[in-house]
Amino acid sequence: MSTPHLAATLDHTLLRPDCTEAQISQLCQEARQYGFASACVPPCYVPLAARELNGSGVAVCTVIGFPLGYNSPRVKFKEAEIALAEGATELDLVLNVSWLKSGNLEAVKAEVEDLADLADVHDAILKVIIETALLTEAEMEAAARLCAEAGAHFVKTSTGFASRGASVADVELLRRVLPAGVRIKASGGIRTREQAQALLAAGADRLGTSNSLAIVQEDENTPS
Repeated sequence: MSTPHLAATLDHTLLRPDCTEAQISQLCQEARQYGFASACVPPCYVPLAARELNGSGVAVCTVIGFPLGYNSPRVKFKEAEIALAEGATELDLVLNVSWLKSGNLEAVKAEVEDLADLADVHDAILKVIIETALLTEAEMEAAARLCAEAGAHFVKTSTGFASRGASVADVELLRRVLPAGVRIKASGGIRTREQAQALLAAGADRLGTSNSLAIVQEDENTPS
């Protein structure tokens, strides 16, 4: 897989609570330079990212209900409305895992449906983070099917804030369960080109990582 192709699968991400405005600007410049799929930034930096990436072809991605997902649905919906109004074109929504584990599936599905409909109105992409580290295989399957039925465009593995991130096994399970039209984003703990390629081979369509530069530069640092 060539570097340009690999770069186009990466969401160049900076979501640390101590990130600065200057670091977000740098992230956006790097996303432009390498042709990453998106720059994924905290909600407060969506307007900055939208300015920095204007005309670049790089999407502005932000997170909703991050990182725990158990906010009121009304809060998540308003957060998404604001992000879209300020220039976000991709939303990474954290599923309410608490409700999922409680068996409150209709409420979980309704929340995803509302956000998917909102995204569709704005011609935006909705990725739903199911936090695979917290789920059994049966719960992962249930969450994936629910997201697909609710109209999500992607199912995403992880926030990067749980005990582990994406695994090849997670992606393979999701690909078996999800219909072909629903894509997969693997995220959390992706640090090397080898990891990235393994996750893509397993069925991921997009990768979320704060190590994008190291991944795409690996070839440049490898002796020919």
